[in-house]
Amino acid sequence: MAGAGGGGGVGGGPAAMGGSDVQWCFSQVKGAIDEDVAEADIISTVEFNYSGDLLATGDKGGRVVIFQKEQENKSRPHSRGEYNVYSTFQSHEPEFDYLKSLEIEEKINKIRWLPQQNAAHFLLSTNDKTIKLWKISERDKKAEGYNLKDEDGRLRDPFRITALRVPILKPMDLMVEASPRRIFANAHTYHINSISVNSDHETYLSADDLRINLWHLEITDRSFNIVDIKPMNMEELTEVITAAEFHPHQCNVLVYSSSKGTIRLCDMRSSALCDRHSKFFEEPEDPSSRSFFSEIISSISDVKFSHSGRYMMTRDYLSVKVWDLNMETRPVETYQVHEYLRSKLCSLYENDCIFDKFECCWNGSDGALMTGSYNNFFRMFDRSTRRDVTLEASRESSKPRAILKPRKVCTGGKRKKDEISVDSLDFNKKILHTAWHPLENIIAVAATNNLYIFQDKVN
Repeated sequence: MAGAGGGGGVGGGPAAMGGSDVQWCFSQVKGAIDEDVAEADIISTVEFNYSGDLLATGDKGGRVVIFQKEQENKSRPHSRGEYNVYSTFQSHEPEFDYLKSLEIEEKINKIRWLPQQNAAHFLLSTNDKTIKLWKISERDKKAEGYNLKDEDGRLRDPFRITALRVPILKPMDLMVEASPRRIFANAHTYHINSISVNSDHETYLSADDLRINLWHLEITDRSFNIVDIKPMNMEELTEVITAAEFHPHQCNVLVYSSSKGTIRLCDMRSSALCDRHSKFFEEPEDPSSRSFFSEIISSISDVKFSHSGRYMMTRDYLSVKVWDLNMETRPVETYQVHEYLRSKLCSLYENDCIFDKFECCWNGSDGALMTGSYNNFFRMFDRSTRRDVTLEASRESSKPRAILKPRKVCTGGKRKKDEISVDSLDFNKKILHTAWHPLENIIAVAATNNLYIFQDKVN
């Protein structure tokens, strides 16, 4: 990307963004083509690991599916970097809280990978109440010739053992095992909306509507409450925590966003209880654009630090903002995601879409941003050229290596040939979850129960 330290532009048309001629093309789509989608199959989170070789998705049925990137194959160049299923496991089951007479959904709210330390991979997954640490490991050898057990695993009678033998390792078909190593439960009264692994690789945070807890990865029976915004009288409640994240390099710094459109940066060195923030980011409201919906659409649904740690990005209902951590008064960049919906807020309120929580992500070089919209559209913004593009995740354009055509939405007047009218957008098709490979131009986009993978076109 021009002026953004390598990486690639956010290509759209022939003269793609950032001057680096990146064109996005279809790579794969995972998931069934069903008209009526089962609720349990809807993807609720998407996350690449630190190397980008693994891609995890969680769904409303409590399942985690991990895809692994295939090694480049000289004989099949068009299958460059395909992701295939590596492991599937049931992470959470539906539960019932008998004290509160509440059902606890199995839906996976977030997945976060831990940096890889050895041959195994570790990830955290959470539903509304319980966080689990999973170990994903490979086995391609099995031991045979035990002394105390038969080959089928039954214990042998010790009196029948007359000679000792040395067990030997024999090769077997590769097995990928997912085993739960830790279960972190009973620490949240409200629904968990965020988990974030600290750069010290030993601790992580979990956030719900009113509190943020700090955990040690080895200790399951206690956590430290580091933020608590619960008022003495719940009738005085004016805002809730919507997202929280640790700084990528400074293990003492975290941010959390609120439903009032503000972001607080906390430093755990200044005090153990971070109820008093050290920085407060808020954009003053333009009184001329104030409306009944102003408060709802200013609620921040996602906050993400840039890889460099210098910036953070926030997503509200209509826009994405980039903040410099050294400037609290206003964002340094604002990108309109779907401004044409401003006139439709009334009907979006009636069908509850106005409460949709869109996520956002950075590319590997921090030069571009991506976030979702309706009608299976997703948006990309190039920070150096300020260009943007709207692309669509659809099976119509899912021929191998098919280049994605930029989509345009027309708001009134005469509709051009390639444009789609605001009134014909499908609000049931929404891209809430996207992920960008940390090193390459590969993106994963969750559209209801399908996972689309796109990559840049290599000439």
